[in-house]
Amino acid sequence: MDQVLDALRAAADPTRLRILGLLEKGELTVSELVSILGQSQPRVSRHLKILVDAELLERIREGSWVFHRLHLGEGGARARTMVSLIPANDPVRGQDLARLSEIEEQRARAAEDYFAKYAPEWDRLRQLDVDEEAVATAVRELLPLSNKQKLLDLGTGTGRMLQVLGPDAGEALGLDNSHEMLAVARSNLKRWGLENCQLRQADIMAMPLIYGTFDAVVVHQVLHFLDRPWAAIAEATRALAPGGRILIVDLAPHDVEELRELHAHRRLGFTDEEVQDWLQAQDLSLETVHHLPGKLGVTIWLARRIGVAAHTIESKTVDQGAPL
Repeated sequence: MDQVLDALRAAADPTRLRILGLLEKGELTVSELVSILGQSQPRVSRHLKILVDAELLERIREGSWVFHRLHLGEGGARARTMVSLIPANDPVRGQDLARLSEIEEQRARAAEDYFAKYAPEWDRLRQLDVDEEAVATAVRELLPLSNKQKLLDLGTGTGRMLQVLGPDAGEALGLDNSHEMLAVARSNLKRWGLENCQLRQADIMAMPLIYGTFDAVVVHQVLHFLDRPWAAIAEATRALAPGGRILIVDLAPHDVEELRELHAHRRLGFTDEEVQDWLQAQDLSLETVHHLPGKLGVTIWLARRIGVAAHTIESKTVDQGAPL
């Protein structure tokens, strides 16, 4: 009861309730909240501290940026309950959501401009992260496919994961929202002779697919560009057939701030605990974690839909280029 009362007291302020309503939609930085709320940063920061102390919010520091999001535990559930009590036609709520939409559109335009600019040299840019052959070797080892299985590659970019896994799959589909990326990918697929692989322009956050039909879903170096990476995992899970597996490849936590401005990175990598929480929230059983060191460390997470016996979690650190 004390925790509930603390939560109610913390939310009993118009600005703090507005903050909860905004963060229900996803993570935001302090500066983004300041822009939406039209209040000073010190004032917004004080409100955020009260909400964090009441365990309604979580504070995540990444380099010089600080994100806030709803608490992943019971506090987050309490926050959503309180937000649900705000009338849908409340004018202040409507203004907040309109400003939030503008910020999200600005982010999307920046990302689209970046991908359009760098699509022809995307494969070279990815090598800033880790030796691509080391990643490819690990992916093939962790996710062996047969010619009776269907593969889905989300955010396929230039089609690199289709090149790695496509030859062994029966069918493969790559989705990407960037026309420029898909133009490069189509050229690559033809050059690689991958006739069993198809491409489609689509938003991976709202896939126009028949759900529950893919044996494997790959999300390769995509999550760090997204505002709501956990939502992409949820969407990927819906595409999985019973017993299907999801393989995520992304950056380990780092402090290379320039990637935000120069390469449109939204997040500076992910911890194992963070990704595991997101997987468990979708009833996915984490089977294996692999860490590959490099200029920027890369982690591979492999999970399976619950209902199929899961293996003991295995954690390895692999030297760049060394066999698994």
